[in-house]
Amino acid sequence: MIKKLDEMFDALKSGKKKRLIAAFANDVHTIEAIHKAVKLGIIDATLVGDKKIIESVCKKENIDTGSFTIVHENNETDATTKAVQLINSGKGDLIMKGMVSTDKYMRAILNKENGLMDTGAILTHISVVEPKKYHKLLIIGDVAIIPLPELKEKIVIVKFLIKTAHSLGIERPKVAVLAATEQILPKMQACVDAVVLSKMSERGQIKGAIIDGPFGLDVAIDKESAEIKKINSEVAGDADCILFPNIESGNVFYKFHTKLAEGEVAAVVAGARVPAILSSRGDSVQTKLNSIALASLMSE
Repeated sequence: MIKKLDEMFDALKSGKKKRLIAAFANDVHTIEAIHKAVKLGIIDATLVGDKKIIESVCKKENIDTGSFTIVHENNETDATTKAVQLINSGKGDLIMKGMVSTDKYMRAILNKENGLMDTGAILTHISVVEPKKYHKLLIIGDVAIIPLPELKEKIVIVKFLIKTAHSLGIERPKVAVLAATEQILPKMQACVDAVVLSKMSERGQIKGAIIDGPFGLDVAIDKESAEIKKINSEVAGDADCILFPNIESGNVFYKFHTKLAEGEVAAVVAGARVPAILSSRGDSVQTKLNSIALASLMSE
């Protein structure tokens, strides 16, 4: 069981290296993170972007361009389209966003004719955070893609939370379904959905985890709060995964963790044919490196 983000790298060293395709990889943080992942022996990589800019960045940062394959495309849309083509032709196991804007990156993935989506698939954003005051990693979703998930979308998110937990060696993850209260209030949709998801888990309709809720965040991650509120649950105070009721609550938690709590994070978009790394252009090298490792663990 992986309890720290840096433990992912040791876990990957014993497995088969994955092939990463980076879309419009012209920026120093993306190149540096990929180079570190290559040096750690966890991936091989192809950078699609402006060859002159990539070579200039590598020269400035003393990075050997022989560490990866470079495919020249100086337009961000063309570079992203090419990266998707390489994945579809079997030359990559995961895709990563470089300097391309998020909308163009997602448009290429979602393209109905040439993208990376199977019929009926739903994309969701899965993050793994390492809180300084929690005893293990937390796997959370969705904080970036689905604004207000309905029950069918929550089922998809939960299944990817569970899959991610399994990738991290957690055999039977505990999933907390959040709401504003632990009470089952019929007029609060988050509470109703939490009850349905819990019952689906209990009856084996969602496998591989223990799901419970509705929970407030305090009950999900703090044993004392659960005891004070007399919540008797295997999940309460010991959650591995958290399903947020909407994007606002998830995004606030994510940004609080990274900006004020100074916590480390890894993030992947799941639901496409391969894991897609959607790091912000402003993310640190370490965040991008963590995300490469997480995507590699999730890649089948």
